[in-house]
Amino acid sequence: MFFYKTFLIGSNVPSLTYASQEELQVGAVVSVPLKSSTKNAVIIEEVSQPSFTALEVCEVTAHYYTSKQLEIAKFISEYYFSSWGEAISLFVPYDKNIEPVVKYENNDIKLPQLTQAQQQVYDALLHKDRALLFGVTGAGKTEVFISLMGKMLQEGKATIFLMPEISLTPQMEKRLQRYFGEQVAMWHSKLTKKKKESILEGIYSGQVRIVAGARSALFVPLQDIGLIIVDEEHDDSYKAMTRPRYHARDVAVLMGQKLGAKVLLASATPSMTSYTKYDVVKLDKPFIQTNKRYTFISGDTINNVILNAVSKNYQRGEQSLLFLPTRGNFKYLYCENCGKTHLCPYCSVGMALHRNHKHLKCHYCNYTEAIRESCSYCGHSPLRSERMGTQEAIEVIEEAIEGIKVEKFDKDSITTANKLKQALRRFENKESDLLLGTQMLSKGHDYADITLSVIMGLDHILGLADYRARERTMSLFFQIAGRSGRAKASEVIVQTGDPDFFKSYVGDYELFIKEELSFLEMMEYPPYASLARILIAHKDEKKVAKITLDTVAKLKSFEEIEIVGHGKAPVEKIANKYRYHILLRAKSRVPLLKSLHGVDCKEIEIDMDPVEFS
Repeated sequence: MFFYKTFLIGSNVPSLTYASQEELQVGAVVSVPLKSSTKNAVIIEEVSQPSFTALEVCEVTAHYYTSKQLEIAKFISEYYFSSWGEAISLFVPYDKNIEPVVKYENNDIKLPQLTQAQQQVYDALLHKDRALLFGVTGAGKTEVFISLMGKMLQEGKATIFLMPEISLTPQMEKRLQRYFGEQVAMWHSKLTKKKKESILEGIYSGQVRIVAGARSALFVPLQDIGLIIVDEEHDDSYKAMTRPRYHARDVAVLMGQKLGAKVLLASATPSMTSYTKYDVVKLDKPFIQTNKRYTFISGDTINNVILNAVSKNYQRGEQSLLFLPTRGNFKYLYCENCGKTHLCPYCSVGMALHRNHKHLKCHYCNYTEAIRESCSYCGHSPLRSERMGTQEAIEVIEEAIEGIKVEKFDKDSITTANKLKQALRRFENKESDLLLGTQMLSKGHDYADITLSVIMGLDHILGLADYRARERTMSLFFQIAGRSGRAKASEVIVQTGDPDFFKSYVGDYELFIKEELSFLEMMEYPPYASLARILIAHKDEKKVAKITLDTVAKLKSFEEIEIVGHGKAPVEKIANKYRYHILLRAKSRVPLLKSLHGVDCKEIEIDMDPVEFS
């Protein structure tokens, strides 16, 4: 009889030991009895006979995880504070029953003709194992990606190509299939079970050699991965908001090291971390040079300036884009005169408005003060907290501009892959005239006839309780402005009370990065420090408060970490559970991880390298 330590796939149950009459391989997926049901588990190691009577494995499946998959899952579970079972459930296992093609080479691929600038970038990237491609919007990064994928295919290697959201997949699918045909598969969470099985057959057999999609595409069972591309690497969609709270960009870099694959990060607005950490290769001129005019206007609603610009563009038969930030779960006081949000004096982040308690509060350090009536920068009164939503904006536009067809583009309206394809197809076919929506608009869509971008609400994002508020704002500004003027002259209208902030960086994101890094270093925020957030939630508020204080007391015994603040979370209650949090900071990850493993327990949830603070 053999005995094996296993983890239940997708479960946070600790390891369980089972018996088997036959010898099994580490990584094998087996069906095991648990109470009155059977569950799938993965074998982690062979162990000696336990002191208790171990139940027997019910069935050995055809699926298995490789040693590399197990190794990466182990890292994810330890670094991102999840169970092994939760971490391994991210991966799709291999199939013993399907014999892969031994060597799949393709030398007959017709690749795009690169410009001189693109060719120089391509040549430089061939000699780097890890790199950041810093390319302005419309510079032709995709042609470089396709050329690198083609090179991999010629060498018999596969590619994983990550995009931040499935909103990008319809356009990218067309472009990739134009060059690689059925060797390409798109992988994301909205696929049907049948479609996933069909793609997996192609992957197992070696017919599919390029898998593109959202962050889950990172974990498909491709053989001989030679290249991992993370496009729009700055995007927060790469960070999972449920356990395991991994960051796909960082896991991609780790996978590249483990698998001996190249990793290419790319963005027109790279994250501060990637810019400081990796070799930077620049593509700094648009593929087609067009004239782009910037107009800065005041206000915080759709006014006559915006309506006139959209109307004129519509009359010319050209298309427009209008961006509104998503509605936050909590509000900030901002000044409609100068556009500034009231900041915490100790953390330089926006202070949240708590009307019920009649105070402003910093959700980093818990500093509170009375609600202000006037702006601390320019003296304007009163301060505002309300913002316009997408539906209200559509109604205002449709009432003012007769005949205009508005395409709503946000998470409320785009709920399925099919709805997404239809919305983009209507816009591409000129059946709609204005694309109006939220952050989804900034995700790399490419339409030649957008000649007007209207950007609203950036002042609100600038004042959020987030040390990256300026970075997020400037990234949105560049990304949305970059959606227009791809093929002809265009105008970008930016509604802000602080035009000087934006004007100083127009056309030069690198200047912003350099200045912002000085601020982050001074304030001791990443990439010059490591952050972690502990979340505690329970239906009993007294219990939550006690767990928080007990955890803080334990943390105080660890050296080299700083408890930045603790108390109620900005969103104090979700699903009838009270929410508290603790924010930690350290100069390096090692002491931070040590302290967190010292307090980790089932009552708390740990978010390493958090990007969300609500």
